[in-house]
Amino acid sequence: MSYPEELLKALEITKKHNIWRRFECINLIASENVMSPLAEAAYFTDMMHRYAEGKPRKRYYQGNIYTDEIELLVMDLMKKLLQVEYVEPRPISGTIANATVFRNLGSPGDKAVIAPVQAGAHVSHTKFGTLGALGIQHIEMPYDQENWNIDVDKAVKLIEEVKPKFVTLGASVYLFPHPTKEIAEAAHAVGAKVVHDVAHVLGLIVGKRWPNPIHEGADVATSSTHKTFPGPQGGIIFTNSKEIYKAVSKTIFPWFLSNHHLHRLPAMAVTAVEMEHFGEAYADQIIRNAKAFAEALMEEGFKVQAEHLGFTKSHTIVVDVRDLGRGAKVAKLLEDANIIVNKNLLPWDPPEAVKDPSGIRIGVQEMTRFGMKESDFKEVAKFFRELLIEGKDPKTVGEKVKEFRKNFLEVKYAFPIPKEFEKSPIKVPMLL
Repeated sequence: MSYPEELLKALEITKKHNIWRRFECINLIASENVMSPLAEAAYFTDMMHRYAEGKPRKRYYQGNIYTDEIELLVMDLMKKLLQVEYVEPRPISGTIANATVFRNLGSPGDKAVIAPVQAGAHVSHTKFGTLGALGIQHIEMPYDQENWNIDVDKAVKLIEEVKPKFVTLGASVYLFPHPTKEIAEAAHAVGAKVVHDVAHVLGLIVGKRWPNPIHEGADVATSSTHKTFPGPQGGIIFTNSKEIYKAVSKTIFPWFLSNHHLHRLPAMAVTAVEMEHFGEAYADQIIRNAKAFAEALMEEGFKVQAEHLGFTKSHTIVVDVRDLGRGAKVAKLLEDANIIVNKNLLPWDPPEAVKDPSGIRIGVQEMTRFGMKESDFKEVAKFFRELLIEGKDPKTVGEKVKEFRKNFLEVKYAFPIPKEFEKSPIKVPMLL
């Protein structure tokens, strides 16, 4: 049988992507990760073709006998991991989780106090994204550049003056925990709620290496499920407030989604169980790797930020690359050498610098998942030096990166596929 040229082209592009991403490059994007082979097997099931509008056992479609069971299981597993009363697993992204919560905590014309954009607030927290789409005004908290965190005293005064409907904590550049307790006390004193977006650090929370904001006074937390928590792409909302849980559960459907991509759920269940068993070891190694990588980059001549604070307490490292051509140029050079990072605003950048900011953002969680340890990240720092400081040809460095990556192809901190499932309808997806 002869296949259409377009079909073969589509398969060839997919094959190239899979080979490059899984076997040849070092991925240091702070917002990405990979599922285990077992979670991927659970992801590629018939559930991806099905609809389940509504809540478990209260659906608008028939045929959800087993999807109801898996959704309830996910809720129980995540409640146990996060030690909270309520989990809403239906958001299909962290942004949808944020939109659902923001819509319940505020209305068009209301005010929300957020972390500064240049200091790492996710676009969905801002007037440029979801908050703006909902007609809610964003007011930025003062930032303490010396401590790479919110200026608590000034933020408290701002909250007292503004009296917002809610305050948003959390960030996509998140080196150190935000002061949840202090901000929550100030917010609650003026009748405001606190929502904490922990998308980047959910795995560190589950691994008991990062504070759970619900336990520190936040009213509700949102997250994606595919960063330091290595599950399928999607989102969750969690809280101890029955009132907030009921409100967001009524809002997410039908306002922000119809079907919630059911094949995410079994993969989430698998990842949750893996994190129950391996999460502490994984989170611990992530943080050790991030610190070791930051120190190695500094030793190789790079301007790694927050040295006086120990560089980072999360998976993320920030580097000022203005002397090397700024963020856009540096990120492209690294990509040409099979190392993937992203350009990123630093606190002193104006918002309009977003297309070519001062810095790059680096995350170690995916390569930690593939088994890299502290000494391995020291080798990666040498690749950075050769390329960006010594000016070696990206193709030459890229070939060394490919060879180095051959040592890290197996996903760690995960269960193997049980033998009893090897011949079942659950199959391991084949890399083309």
